[in-house]
Amino acid sequence: MNLTEQILSQQPDNVLERLRNADQFWTALRSGKIDTTEVVSNNSLEIGKPQDTDIVVCGGTLGILLGASLQRLGWQVTVIERGILKGREQEWNISREELAVLVELELLTTSELEIAIATEYNPARVSFKSGEEVWVEDVLNIGVDPVYLLEKLKQKFLQAGGTLLEKTVFKSAQVHPDGVVLETTEQTIISRLLIDAMGHFSPIVKQARKNTKPEAVCVVVGSCAQGFPENNTGDLIYSFTPIINHCQYFWEAFPAKDGRTTYMFSYLDAEPERPSLEYFMSEYLRLLPEYQGIELNKLDFKRFLFGFFPAYKDSPIRLPFNRVLPIGDSAGGQSPVSFGGFGAMIRHLKRLTEGVNEALTVDSLSSQELALLQPYQPNISVTWLFQQTMSVEIDRKVNPEQINNLMNGVFSVMDRLGDKVLKPFLQDVIRFMPLAKTLPLVNPKLVFPLLPQIGIKSLVNWSTHYFNLALYSGLYGAARLVQPLAENLSPTQKYYYHRWLDAWKYGSGGDYDLD
Repeated sequence: MNLTEQILSQQPDNVLERLRNADQFWTALRSGKIDTTEVVSNNSLEIGKPQDTDIVVCGGTLGILLGASLQRLGWQVTVIERGILKGREQEWNISREELAVLVELELLTTSELEIAIATEYNPARVSFKSGEEVWVEDVLNIGVDPVYLLEKLKQKFLQAGGTLLEKTVFKSAQVHPDGVVLETTEQTIISRLLIDAMGHFSPIVKQARKNTKPEAVCVVVGSCAQGFPENNTGDLIYSFTPIINHCQYFWEAFPAKDGRTTYMFSYLDAEPERPSLEYFMSEYLRLLPEYQGIELNKLDFKRFLFGFFPAYKDSPIRLPFNRVLPIGDSAGGQSPVSFGGFGAMIRHLKRLTEGVNEALTVDSLSSQELALLQPYQPNISVTWLFQQTMSVEIDRKVNPEQINNLMNGVFSVMDRLGDKVLKPFLQDVIRFMPLAKTLPLVNPKLVFPLLPQIGIKSLVNWSTHYFNLALYSGLYGAARLVQPLAENLSPTQKYYYHRWLDAWKYGSGGDYDLD
C-alpha cells in the first residue's frame, strides 16, 4: 500500500476513488484517447421561431460571472449547470486590485466584496533550492470564498431576471443562420449566442481539438489541513528538491480559513510515460513534512486537491461555428505556466462583457467576428519558452539542478530590478520593457545548457512573439492617442476598433497598472 492509499483511504467523500477516476482521464489524455463526440453542427436552414433567450452560458461555476454581468446590461441570459451552482470550499487566490472589476461592473458592492474575501496574508516568498529568498507583498495574497461569491452572484443574476437551469447537462447544439438550437437533458433552448464556459474539457472544445494532445500540462496535487505551526506568510513558488523522475517539483502555500493550503505542481508534456496523479500525490505526501517542518500524523486533513491543466499552442481556440464563443479555460487563453480558472476569468471579465454586449448590439456573431473577442496575445505566447525551461523531456538527461539554477538566476535579476518587473511576472503578466530589462542580465551560463532542449524552432517562434510584444505595446500606445476619432465610426466599425484595441492592450500587458 503506497502513501496515497494509506492516507486518502481514511478520508471521507471517496477522495481516493475520485483521484483514481481523475487518473483514468489523465491516462486517456496521455494516450490520445479522449472522447471527441460531435456535439455542435451547422444547419443552413433558418429556425423560423422566436428565440427563448439572447445568450445561453454553458457552465455556471465561472460562467455566472459573465452571465450576471451581461444580464445586468439588459440581455436575457440563461445559465445551464450540470449540477447545483455552488462554490467549492477551497478559496480562490487572487490579488486585491484585480477584484475591483466586480464592483466596477456592479456585480458586488464594496461591502459584499469584503465579505467575499475569506483570507488575506502578507508577505509571500519566492525561493528555489540553494538560492536566496525573495519576498513580495500583495501578490495573489487574497483568498476569495467561492461559496459566498457564487451564491451572491446567483441571487443577483436571478433578481435581474436571469434564468438558471441547474442539474441540466448540455447535449448538443445546431447553429442556424438566425440562432442556435441547444439540446439539454431537460429541454430545448433557442438562443442568439452560445457561450461555452465548460472548461478545459468542454465537449465543444474536445470536438474542435479533434483529440489533439496538449503541448504542455501542469499537474497539481495538494491539501488543506490543520495542525501546522502558525504561519501568516505564503509561498508563491518554492522548490527544495532537484529534478526527480524528469519532474521539477514546485510548491505553493498560503493560509486558508480552515487551515493551511499546500500545493505541489510540476510542468510536463503529455507523454504516456509521465507518472500518474496517484504517484504525484504520494510524492507530495512524502515531501510535505520536509517542506512544512511537520510530521504527517500531526496534521488533520480537511480536503485533498488534485488535477491537471492542459495548454495548447493553438490558443485561444478558433471554433468553426458562428454564434458560439468559448471563454475562460474553454478558450485556452491562459498561459502554459498558469492554472487559468478564476484569476484569468476575472482579468478578462470587463473586456468580455463589453465585447459580447457590442457583438450582440451590432449582430457581429460570425465565427470570424467572435474570434476577435479571443485574440492572439503575444504576452501569453512568449511564456511558452518559460514553460519549456521549467520542464524536462522524458528521454533527456540533464543536470538535476538545472531548473533551480536558472530560476535562481532569473528571479535574482528581477528582484534587483524591483517590483515593477517582479510583480507583473508573478501575476502572469509579461510586458515588453520589464522583459527587455531582465533577459540581458541573466547569466548566459545558465541559459546555454537549455538550448538543446529548447531547440531552434522554439527560439525562432519565441523571437516572433517577443517582436510582436514590442509591436503591440507600440500599437496600444498609438491607438490610445487617436481614441477621440473613434467616436465618428459606425457601430460596426467601433466593434472592430474596440476589439483591436483590446487585443493590443491585453496582448501587451497594458491592462496591468504598474503604478
